[in-house]
Amino acid sequence: MSTVRIPMTPEGKRKLEERLKYLKSVERPQNIADIERARGLGDLSENADYDAAKNKQGLIAAELNDIEHKLSLSQVIDPATIKSEKIVFGATVTLKDLDSDDKITYSIVGTVESDIQKGKISIESPIARGLIGKQEGDEVKIKTPKGLREFQIIRIVYQ
Repeated sequence: MSTVRIPMTPEGKRKLEERLKYLKSVERPQNIADIERARGLGDLSENADYDAAKNKQGLIAAELNDIEHKLSLSQVIDPATIKSEKIVFGATVTLKDLDSDDKITYSIVGTVESDIQKGKISIESPIARGLIGKQEGDEVKIKTPKGLREFQIIRIVYQ
């Protein structure tokens, strides 16, 4: 059975590693201190501070496990090393919306690092799936949650 790898850029991996370090060095020790402080308040059966701290402990543990799992399956792909005329993971693509003439730029990244506000879309998103394998000048029709949209690919860069 082959293991499914999780593609991510070096930046995406670095951010996950930073979050992991923060959880281990700041969040978890603070949570342990909160639990100890709440224990000192007496009866645990009616202690809201204790219950909240224990709940947070579970959330921290779950996030730690999730990040460690993602890092263990990570496949780091540096877009700067990609030489392709076609759109693949790591491409930064400038599109022209053929309905509005607006130009928009997206970077195709891993699911764990997608952030639409920063123009980073997941490789699994409808737009990214519709762009994979296409070239500059191509026109594409992509079914999105907002309906069918048509784009022309203006520029593809790997940086």
